[in-house]
Amino acid sequence: MIEVKHVNKSFGDHQVLKDVTTSFEKGKVNLIIGASGQGKSVLAKCVVGLHEVDSGEILYDGRDFTKMDRLERKDIRKEIGMLFQGSALFDSLTVEQNVMFPLSMFTSMSKKEMLDRANTCLERVNLVGKNKLFPSECSGGMQKRIAIARAISMNPRYLFCDEPNSGLDPQTSILIDNLIREITYEYNITTVVITHDMNSVVEIGDTVRFIYQGQNWWEGNKKSIITTDNPEIVNFVYASDFMKEIKEQMQK
Repeated sequence: MIEVKHVNKSFGDHQVLKDVTTSFEKGKVNLIIGASGQGKSVLAKCVVGLHEVDSGEILYDGRDFTKMDRLERKDIRKEIGMLFQGSALFDSLTVEQNVMFPLSMFTSMSKKEMLDRANTCLERVNLVGKNKLFPSECSGGMQKRIAIARAISMNPRYLFCDEPNSGLDPQTSILIDNLIREITYEYNITTVVITHDMNSVVEIGDTVRFIYQGQNWWEGNKKSIITTDNPEIVNFVYASDFMKEIKEQMQK
């Protein structure tokens, strides 16, 4: 579990996060949603240490990340897997080399051990036999799966996914959502997903928190977000004419 307690963050005179308190549960897909510029990405970056908080606490299974020194934080980061928006694969490395990269950086595994681990991860994301391809030879969905394989290569306790469906068609998005959910449950990972995609919310949102004007404005799950009468949530969820029609049909 990751706990966020009374976190504040400002850039100059602009306060982005305002007394944010929430928790991300182990073995569940925990979503952060909200409109652009409301603070959800800043919150995630504070949690993983890319931004320092002005005040508050961030606890990884009871360990206060905000009070750790550089070496202690490095140990925590070894337990974190990251799925970046756009996948962020190395174009000059093959599929297997991309997956092995964190292992070569942070472990003392032999080359055979790293390759065995890479093959295990590629098998888990249904990419057996794709080792020698380069990212440019792979579709967008394949690149996401390669990035997921890399993210789980270190057997992380925590997994952060930034807009995992960005740039993907609806069918491929569902496949990626299902894969993230399966891996979360299978390995009992604390998974945090930043997303704008309401399909993802409905499909995999075990817990959902809505960030609005820098505050943790609403929390619930994939069922309660559809039925809540919170006006800011309603305006976000039912922003399109299509979704408004769906809401009208539900109310009849």
